[in-house]
Amino acid sequence: MLAAQYVRGGGIEVVEADPRRPGPGEVQIDVAYVGICGTDLHILHGAMDERVGARAVIGHETAGRVHAVGDGVTAWSVGDHVTVMPLEWCGTCPTCVAGHRHICDRLNFVGIDSTGALQEMWTLPQHLLVRLPAELSLRDAALVEPVAVAHHDVRRARLEPGQRAAVVGGGPVGLLIALVAAAQGAEVRVLETNPFRRSVIAALGIDVVDPVDIAALVEEWTGGAGAEVVFEVSGAQGGLDSAVDLVRARGRLVVVGIHAQRRELDLKRVFWKELEIVGARVYESQDFADAVASLAAGTIPVEALISKVVPLESAAEAFEILDLGGAVMKVLVDCGGAEPQ
Repeated sequence: MLAAQYVRGGGIEVVEADPRRPGPGEVQIDVAYVGICGTDLHILHGAMDERVGARAVIGHETAGRVHAVGDGVTAWSVGDHVTVMPLEWCGTCPTCVAGHRHICDRLNFVGIDSTGALQEMWTLPQHLLVRLPAELSLRDAALVEPVAVAHHDVRRARLEPGQRAAVVGGGPVGLLIALVAAAQGAEVRVLETNPFRRSVIAALGIDVVDPVDIAALVEEWTGGAGAEVVFEVSGAQGGLDSAVDLVRARGRLVVVGIHAQRRELDLKRVFWKELEIVGARVYESQDFADAVASLAAGTIPVEALISKVVPLESAAEAFEILDLGGAVMKVLVDCGGAEPQ
């Protein structure tokens, strides 16, 4: 079979590999589609080499079909449509015992800390699988993981209907946060510098602006008060600065973007306005269930999000397209596991 590996210092390389047969309690899936995300670009740039192997198969946004099951597997059958919640926790560390298993102290984020989805066939523990409804296509289901991220971020924000929510960064996750927040009754505005992404967001009926004058935006939108909740999704210093400018007194700043470097934060303003800073890292099981339901109901504009699909043998191209930015939102890799139409 083919597999796409991250080669430390050398980018993405597609190689021939032997599929691993499922052992007891394991399931082998035919991978249909894999989404490439910002975390994968961090891996590509070497920013996560302390976690990712020197020649590692990565990828964690996926959907596929069960190909084979190992001994003791009774909940899954060949042909079942599945996605993967790629979190393996230990269950015994202080964080797990406190009820926060999704951010386990020894968390194995599958596709980063261990072998991921960018391969034709993938064998993994059965408890990581999430069942997909028949009406949801495997192509659309490759978005379950990022939609789950958005549901988790909005839930962490404790956003209430009628509140203003600003989203700094209008890439796929920022757009999904805006959609989930709006569906929950918030008044949403997205700040995005990329003209193409602004056009996609505006076409979906979401207010979006180029963040050139934050002070004017705060005055025009909120009468100078600021937004109750601001999601920082850009992962850039400028985005963080804008987020602090946007949030109102006793508002909540939700940190979603991955900041690969240390950032400056004006703690005097945090103190002065009595701000809450909330981290939002991954997701919980309820977020995955909500994401599957959102996609199955057709409330997520999948066609606006998926800019391009490339075959597995061209996986390096998927990374290049996304890394260049410009006229692109989400790029999927077709690993060949979808059922024939």
